[in-house]
Amino acid sequence: MISFPNAKINLGLHITSKRKDGYHEIETCMIPIPLHDALEMVIDKKTVFNCSGLSIPGSDKDNLILKALKLLRKVFNELPHVNIHLHKNIPMGAGLGGGSADAAFALSMMNNLFDLLLEDWFLEDYAAQLGSDCPFFVENTPKIAKGRGEILEPVNIDLKGKHLLLINPNIHIGTKEAYTGVIPQAPKVNLSEVLTDRSRWKDELVNDFEASVFPKYPEIAAIKSKLYEMGAFYAAMSGSGSTVFGLFDEKVDKGIWEQGYFVFEGVM
Repeated sequence: MISFPNAKINLGLHITSKRKDGYHEIETCMIPIPLHDALEMVIDKKTVFNCSGLSIPGSDKDNLILKALKLLRKVFNELPHVNIHLHKNIPMGAGLGGGSADAAFALSMMNNLFDLLLEDWFLEDYAAQLGSDCPFFVENTPKIAKGRGEILEPVNIDLKGKHLLLINPNIHIGTKEAYTGVIPQAPKVNLSEVLTDRSRWKDELVNDFEASVFPKYPEIAAIKSKLYEMGAFYAAMSGSGSTVFGLFDEKVDKGIWEQGYFVFEGVM
């Protein structure tokens, strides 16, 4: 069985408060995008995990896919062994949710592979135990996310046919580092209202992480400015960074970017 976990971008991201459990309350709109990893899983005589593509830091035991398998084994006794291969194409520490997508897709794959018959809401509950962004990738449709990111509400956003340009300067920003510079505050605008009017996006659809990340990494701020110069109707840092994306009505030339950047162009 093979699937293709996709990345996401954030349209606005407000950090509204810090919780007693150490996490932060957020409000954001998450959108699936056509940048994918590849995940293959087959029943085998022993459990094996292999990777190719982009190098994944840390040990295999910390990988969210194996944590997803371990989580299911706590509930369902004597699950078969699986041979897992992940081809990593989505940059890590980039605000694109690639690791979360891999975990959520793995849960869905194992649900089918093992005939567990779990409904999506059940998979979302398991996914929330793996990471804040993970539940989003179960249904994998545009959602407004609140709480830690696990409280999901459908949102009517149609970007079909719009052109997406992702630029990642190969700067790794860990989630802890990103949150260190953030001062939680109540949003200045109603996210749902702003999302209905594209003319308001540039000025009012804000990612709160940019205020602390841009002064520390001016190269990331410069990418956002350049995307607007190129004609983007909206540009922002995705998640906690360091990827910046631009949304365009027409295809644009991606060749201006220096070598060494991760560049992805696609159609929504």
